[in-house]
Amino acid sequence: MDVEIKRDGLTLRGTFKKPTADKFNLVVLMHGFTSDRGMNPDQLLYQLAKNFEEKGLATLRFDFNGHGQSDGKFEDMTVLNEIDDAKAILDYARQIDGVEKIYLLGHSQGGVVASMIAGYYPEKIAKLALLAPAATLKDDALKGDTQGFTYDPHDIPDKLPIKKDLTLGGFYLRTAQTLPIYEIAQQYQGPVCLIHGQKDTVVNKIASTRYDDVYTNDTLHLLDDADHGFEIGNSRQEALDITTDFFLA
Repeated sequence: MDVEIKRDGLTLRGTFKKPTADKFNLVVLMHGFTSDRGMNPDQLLYQLAKNFEEKGLATLRFDFNGHGQSDGKFEDMTVLNEIDDAKAILDYARQIDGVEKIYLLGHSQGGVVASMIAGYYPEKIAKLALLAPAATLKDDALKGDTQGFTYDPHDIPDKLPIKKDLTLGGFYLRTAQTLPIYEIAQQYQGPVCLIHGQKDTVVNKIASTRYDDVYTNDTLHLLDDADHGFEIGNSRQEALDITTDFFLA
């Protein structure tokens, strides 16, 4: 079913599906930079959700502000206000009747957001899965190279035109330079599943190895033939199987 959440005057739109059981565990899925919650059958989050639902898990996936069907301008989006979105989504998830445990999954920038919201609410999240988490976005902003678009990191422009006729706001870049990603993430002590492709050219696997260093209860899966979207060879199915087994264990 389609659902809406209000957050600071914005409407965030998403999809919620639950099993017929009275009690169930819920996976909240968070998408990446310039993506959406998975509206098409070939998308990673769509396939992940479908896999989880077939195994009896409920799923909740939303478009972040400025993405997909949610309100807001893309150029006003920052990791910080995506964390605001995530907090509103988590609040919504916590009041759903029948939910026993809440699991988080994030891909790319959604992985950064998921890791940080889990750090802020460690006792509310039972498990956390991060797929190609884009924590290198901070490194990129400090270098002045975001998604292949360059700028002076010491004199950040108010706007940065990027792919697909989108414009990234300068405040995104300014806040990215100082994000305490790993400092917040490591507050989460629950089970963590990390998955990263060895052939990921968008986010270097060092992002996941750094998470592996700060987490105390995690497993790191480096897939030899996976790219950023897990689209090469059998890597998509590998990612589906690993995350499903992790949440069902």
